[in-house]
Amino acid sequence: MIEIELKAWIDDPKRTKIAVSTLASFEREFEKEDSYWYLVEKETATPNFGVRIRKETDGEGTRSLVTYKIKEKRGRVEVNDEREFNVSDAKPFEALLDIFGLQVGARKRKKGWAWTRGGITAELCEVHGLGWFIELEILASSADEQTIREARGRLLSFLKEIGVGEDKIESRYYTEMLTEVKSGE
Repeated sequence: MIEIELKAWIDDPKRTKIAVSTLASFEREFEKEDSYWYLVEKETATPNFGVRIRKETDGEGTRSLVTYKIKEKRGRVEVNDEREFNVSDAKPFEALLDIFGLQVGARKRKKGWAWTRGGITAELCEVHGLGWFIELEILASSADEQTIREARGRLLSFLKEIGVGEDKIESRYYTEMLTEVKSGE
C-alpha cells in the first residue's frame, strides 16, 4: 500500500482537536512506542534500511506491528511504500533482527487521537521530546503523479479547513528531528 502523508506542527492542540472533531469521525485514542532498527555499519546506525516495531495501545488493547517502508519525499509530502504485519510477541522478533545485524537506532513515543474523513486519516499527537503535530494520511494503490497530486491537494485542503497553515508543515522525518534533539543535549 502506498501511504501519502504530511505532518504539521500544532501550536494549540485543544483548538486543533475541536476543529478536527467537527470535520471527521472519531476513531480512537492511542499510545504508540516505536523502535527503529537499522543495519549497523562502522559503529553507526544508518537509516538506509530499517524496520520499525510499533507497540500500540488503544481501546482494543496492545499489539505489536512490524513495518518496513521504502520512503520518498515529493516536496513536503511523504510517499511511502509501506509493508506491515503483526507479531504476537515483539521480543523474539527483536532477537531475530539482532541476529541479522540490525540494532535500535532511534525510539519514538507518541500519544493522541485519530479521526477519519473521506479516506483521510488524521492523527493529532504529542511526540515525546518534540511537541504536538497533526498527521494527515491517505492510502493509495499507486504512486503515479496524478494520484500524488490529487492526494496532496486533499491533504492541504483538510489542513486549511482545520486552521493550520502550510508554513507549519514539517518535511523532516521524526527520527531526524529526534536525532537532532538528542545531539543537541
